[in-house]
Amino acid sequence: MKVNKRGILAFGAIAAVSTLTLAGCSAGGDSDAGGDESTDSALVVWVDAERVDAVQGAADAYEEKTGVAVEIVGKDVDTVKDDFIQQVPTGKGPDITMGAHDWLGELSTNGVVAPLELGDSASDYLDVALQASTYEGSVYMLPYAVENIAVLRNADIVPEPASNFDDMIAQGRAAGLDQPFVVEQGAEGNPYHLYPFQTAFGAPVFGTDSSGSYDPADLQLGNEGGTEFATWLGAQGADGVLNTDIDGEIAKQQFIDGKAAFWLTGPWNVGAAVDAGINVEIDPVPSPTDQVASPFAGVKGFFVGSESNNKVAANDFLVNYLGTEDVQLELFETGNILPALTAAADTAASDPIIAGFQTVGADAVPMPAIPAMGAVFQFWGIAEAAVINGADPAATWQKLADDVSASIE
Repeated sequence: MKVNKRGILAFGAIAAVSTLTLAGCSAGGDSDAGGDESTDSALVVWVDAERVDAVQGAADAYEEKTGVAVEIVGKDVDTVKDDFIQQVPTGKGPDITMGAHDWLGELSTNGVVAPLELGDSASDYLDVALQASTYEGSVYMLPYAVENIAVLRNADIVPEPASNFDDMIAQGRAAGLDQPFVVEQGAEGNPYHLYPFQTAFGAPVFGTDSSGSYDPADLQLGNEGGTEFATWLGAQGADGVLNTDIDGEIAKQQFIDGKAAFWLTGPWNVGAAVDAGINVEIDPVPSPTDQVASPFAGVKGFFVGSESNNKVAANDFLVNYLGTEDVQLELFETGNILPALTAAADTAASDPIIAGFQTVGADAVPMPAIPAMGAVFQFWGIAEAAVINGADPAATWQKLADDVSASIE
């Protein structure tokens, strides 16, 4: 899934991991020894190797203040989730690991994460970050970054933001562009990037329960709005606005070459556009309806292992040290992704690019972390690609909803 590659699994080149082995960095100990009481042993924290330096200062400060050592262990981001799931039940996993919010369903199902107590600090975080960190009514993740897509606009070609989707296409064509707008698709589609348009038709993937959590029993994908979205999708394909021949690299190149004025993508691609000399502005996703187009948000953060003997210390370290403005800004400097802590986000938004993504992110919704989401992705992109390429919208979308429902059941 694209969002996962662009989330915790895509921080760039990975430095050499720590020479500490999994067995050597055990902090959990015997799963029967201690429960949620702090011990004198070190807290072991797994982070991706690029962020070791960003959290080391907090680790040093915590040890100086409490006497509890914190070992920061660099991990390969491609394997850290599986390592965590495998090691925690043995009591040899870390006390804390860095990860992405959409791991939560899998981590919870495997029983490897413990709830957090944020206390009064819960209100200090962006709403979408806190929502993404909550699973079945409990907070399981200390968030540190929020990532969402937005529209990059070449302000030298189109000086003003589009008022809606049709206006965006019209402005680009008025500027002499054959392909005013590009978005990553490919042969199997890319529903993550098209989701803002789907939400504008009132067709979220899932509804929510009374706690605000996604409800796998309430599949909204195939509602009337979903059919309307599919019909719109087919029209955009027929008009050449959406094209499954355009993958991520082609979309990037067309924008960089000035062949497209609008590019729906994430902060991971801003650097390439700026380096190419494009005068980039960040715009909200233009809606094809009178409703807001809400993209997915991916949130990154830290989890406490369920078998840690140091849960109290781990909670304290996360909330009162990694949850500070200084540390969240250190992490921001490493990844250039909007901090989850509101004060840090506002500081980072002194950069107009970051401010643009923050504005769009205010309308974002968390990527569902429930296990049922896997059943959606199994069929979703392929169905969208088929509609773009001329398949009957209503029939194709109904089959998508039926396939997803059957797979969930």
